[in-house]
Amino acid sequence: MDQERRIKNGQAWSNSSYQAWVNRFGTPEKAVARILKDPKRRLQPLHTYIGDVAGKKVVNLLGSHGSKAVALSLLGADATVIDISESNAAYARELAQAADVDVRYVVEDILNLPEAELTVDYDMAFMENGILHYFSDLHLYFKVVSRLLKKGGTLILQDFHPVSTKLIESQGKSQGTRKHKVTGDYFSEELVTTDVAYSKFLPELQYATSEERAPFQVQIRQWTLGEIVTAIGSQGLWIKQLVEEPHPDELDRGIPKSFIIVAEKL
Repeated sequence: MDQERRIKNGQAWSNSSYQAWVNRFGTPEKAVARILKDPKRRLQPLHTYIGDVAGKKVVNLLGSHGSKAVALSLLGADATVIDISESNAAYARELAQAADVDVRYVVEDILNLPEAELTVDYDMAFMENGILHYFSDLHLYFKVVSRLLKKGGTLILQDFHPVSTKLIESQGKSQGTRKHKVTGDYFSEELVTTDVAYSKFLPELQYATSEERAPFQVQIRQWTLGEIVTAIGSQGLWIKQLVEEPHPDELDRGIPKSFIIVAEKL
């Protein structure tokens, strides 16, 4: 059942993501100019945790349009992306070509990676924003991560904070403030159906019917912070840092927006 869900999610990510990234960033030839100016800026706010990647083997898990992998490669990394979407891969490969760097892009469900890919020799596994909720078993996911990393290798993860995604609803502005209300169930284990992330960059979906939106919807599992930390630790990954980041919007002050975890494979 979960395999079927992942396949459908992968299909949603392959429908029109190339065009969405063109709408969002411009053609790969245009988008690469901004990365070339300052590759480290493209990695913010994680560049301080990533450090010097020159000569290091880095895997960008669910690396989408490839801009982070291209930035890593420009900084000297041997970069690989693993992602389920061929449409994402098409944009990423053109981006890498325009930047004149070599980024290896593996189109595959990460939970079905062939044994040949589980090389246990990556210096770093890098992933960010909206990754974990695609997996219904985080222990299996981080088992794969552990089998990619060499001993002493680093996991760097940034994702949306579950307080914001599972618990709090932000409502309109009033006198320079925003109202917040606890409407969710932080401990819910239910799958949630939502629009695929890139759909907001497709204007044609703005007034689409529910039937027309269906191919652009995914099913996700929202995790608590405790579940995430436990799953990472269960796979021999020593958590060295857990940083909870505040929401940058003044109207959302006091609410965590995201979190960063840095872990080392033992």
